[in-house]
Amino acid sequence: MHLHVSTEDVGGRTVVRAVGEVDVASGDRLRDALARAVTDGRTDLVVDLTGITFMDSTGLGILVGALKRLRLAGGTLELVITSERLLKVFRITGLTGLFTIHATRADALGTPG
Repeated sequence: MHLHVSTEDVGGRTVVRAVGEVDVASGDRLRDALARAVTDGRTDLVVDLTGITFMDSTGLGILVGALKRLRLAGGTLELVITSERLLKVFRITGLTGLFTIHATRADALGTPG
């Protein structure tokens, strides 16, 4: 399966939505979208992972790297994850303590669902 990544501005925030599988073969798409957003001056990001069916350590590394870049720029990166399997990966790796994770996009954006 491939990975599709889209970016949309919602209010003052930027939502990066990924659908498919994030692995060594497809990870560049997500990395490029996140880097492009930061380069364009967008420093308040929500990464919507509700469409992700698989993520390996490549995807985790991409998200951690983006979070570090954004924090250095004074920004934020929050995640939307609904998959219990993906949440388990974040728990096992201890990344739930590093990222703010929301159950819905509306929660992440602070808007009515």
